[in-house]
Amino acid sequence: MSTDEVVPPSKKREFLNFYVGGQEFCMDIMPVREICSWTNVTTLPHAPVDVLGVMNLRGAIVPIVDLSARLGLGPCERHERNVIIIAMVSGQVVGLLVTAVSDIVEVGSDEIQPMPRISCAEASDFIAGIISSREHTLRVLSTDALAASMTAVRAVA
Repeated sequence: MSTDEVVPPSKKREFLNFYVGGQEFCMDIMPVREICSWTNVTTLPHAPVDVLGVMNLRGAIVPIVDLSARLGLGPCERHERNVIIIAMVSGQVVGLLVTAVSDIVEVGSDEIQPMPRISCAEASDFIAGIISSREHTLRVLSTDALAASMTAVRAVA
């Protein structure tokens, strides 16, 4: 390679870090619309266990999903410190209840490692990749897999 050649840097992406089920995850920041503090929701009869209900967000009715329960980590203990990530998932605005949001990180696409193959497919269905640094390891939430699991939410909303 000559010294005149310019090597493009890896494409940088921003991820929102959050805690759910006592574990740290992140998701691409592009579908995130806003972050709201916890508010009581209106429960709906016969809703799936991970659909907490709906909330009124400036006139729009938004379904709220307990992300911890959706990921199989057990239900999130609800209190005023929790936050709701409002995101566009498969063309629908959805609120994702999480324990806390920590920060936004920027990483190169080449820094995201693929999810290792494991025997239990359900364990990796929601994980698009792994970001590993000296400080910690982040699991990248797959919004595509989350969207595929949202059929129950669409039926409720």
